[in-house]
Amino acid sequence: MSRKAVNRLYENKAQLNSISMHLGESVAIARTVGHLSKSAEVMKLVNNLMKAPQMAATMQEFSKEMTKAGVIEEIVNDAVDTALDSEDIEEETEEEVDKVLSEIAGETAAQLPEAVWNERVTVPTQRETTSHQEEAIAEGADDEEELEEIRARLARVRS
Repeated sequence: MSRKAVNRLYENKAQLNSISMHLGESVAIARTVGHLSKSAEVMKLVNNLMKAPQMAATMQEFSKEMTKAGVIEEIVNDAVDTALDSEDIEEETEEEVDKVLSEIAGETAAQLPEAVWNERVTVPTQRETTSHQEEAIAEGADDEEELEEIRARLARVRS
């Protein structure tokens, strides 16, 4: 009889543990439902505050402005690069300095006929000067084409 009583107590204990677990699960489900309902209310309030069509229009306008800013930045960068492109300017400056020095050397040689020249002073010929001018004009045409392309892109962005 005592063994049967012990076995019944173990069964009752197992059933009580099972009921306790079911009650804990029910409480957890109730809390989850409460949190989900609060989340739904918050989402509803946010949805009422945010108007989707207005937000889409604002985002489109923002996208256009960012594109314009990118094009403007590119134009400014190109202008700065062109302004700071000192290689061409250095070459032109060196050519002008060489011309001036050649003229000065020629005048000095004319004043001092007894001086012996080991090197011949060179003065650029008309042909060399013309070829340098043609190169500068060709580079200017490339810059103009680039500028026109950037202007066309800016016009497309504005429209």
